[in-house]
Amino acid sequence: MAQKFKIKKGDTVKIIAGDDKGKTGEVIQMLPKKSQVIVKGCKVAKKAIKPSDKNPDGGFVNKEMPIDISNVAKVEG
Repeated sequence: MAQKFKIKKGDTVKIIAGDDKGKTGEVIQMLPKKSQVIVKGCKVAKKAIKPSDKNPDGGFVNKEMPIDISNVAKVEG
């Protein structure tokens, strides 16, 4: 059975632990099976992209990575 969380997609949260501690952002995706969230603009990593039809040159793209739900707190208001 899936856990119930007080945070949901679209909520504004504050990062309370980790490299991005103190930043605030909007939850853009929930990963309930892993107890993680993806927050817009937080925990951004550079990912290498292989050349493809959509992106013929390949290169790098900045991508938000999941953060454990215990490391975020909902911002009231």
